[in-house]
Amino acid sequence: MPGTGSALGTGRIIVELGSGMTLAQQPIFDAIVEELSTLITDKGLPVPRIEAETEFLGDSLPIDSLDLATLLVMLERRTGHDPFRDGFRQFSTVGQLAALYVP
Repeated sequence: MPGTGSALGTGRIIVELGSGMTLAQQPIFDAIVEELSTLITDKGLPVPRIEAETEFLGDSLPIDSLDLATLLVMLERRTGHDPFRDGFRQFSTVGQLAALYVP
């Protein structure tokens, strides 16, 4: 189910659901994209296209492990939910992280 896509430079946030994303995951997916966009633009960098399959660490996003930890804190404050309260749960993509926030 594709969403709308655009470049952040045009004033709109990139939101594109990839395969495997559910409708219930879209609100948290949107929040992840918004918070990532803030982190990246605060570094003075352009925001790349962000999809469910986008990997956090690697060549897809200009973030490091500290940025990822910051993102998790931002999401906990925003949602009031910490999916890692009982321990670390494995994820590597935006879609996988979004799925952790949906029961």
